[in-house]
This record gives sequence, C-alpha cells and structure tokens, in this order.
Amino acid sequence: MPELDPRHIRILERFAGAGFSLTAFPMYASAVGVRKGECAALLEPLADGTLRLIGAPCYLIGGNLSVRIHDASGDWFVWKGQRVRALPERVAKLAALSDEIRSLLDPL
Repeated sequence: MPELDPRHIRILERFAGAGFSLTAFPMYASAVGVRKGECAALLEPLADGTLRLIGAPCYLIGGNLSVRIHDASGDWFVWKGQRVRALPERVAKLAALSDEIRSLLDPL
C-alpha cells in the first residue's frame, strides 16, 4: 500500500465509517483498494492529501477486480477466464457505489 499522510487517513476513515474495508490489490500496489460487498475500487493518493478514484468501481470475482465486457451472449464481468453475468442489479450496485465513493471523496 502506498505511503499515506494524515489527510489521506482522514478520508479513508470516512470510507470505513460508511462500511468500506481497505484492501490491497497486488497488481495495483500504488493504489489504495476500498471494498464494499462484492464491489471494489482503486484510489490514488495525491500529493495534496486528497484521493482520486482510478477508473470505475469493479465487480469482484474471486477477490479480484474484473472488467465488464459485451459479447454475443450478453454483458459479463470477467477475470482470467472466469465470468459472471452483468445482471442489472449488479450494474446498479456499481453505479450506486460510484456515487457513494465520489461523495466520500468530496472535501468536507
């Protein structure tokens, strides 16, 4: 996990208070992972003490960040050959999580 200063810690405490857990994703060692339920996101610590969302929140497959794809059989979340259907309720969870993360990242 990257080095964090007290300003980063205060923001991450807001995430913990909102039910998120902090997690590390080895492939993204310079980012802070935040997880809630079956979804997670990567946050980048910035020099000004803020955190920035990297990309979009992801659905987790086996504890790993997936990508969303569309093929002839429909929409899927995929990680290393494993697939989970991108059902409307899963997509809605990701959208709600994205909104929640953005609100937690806003300065108070």
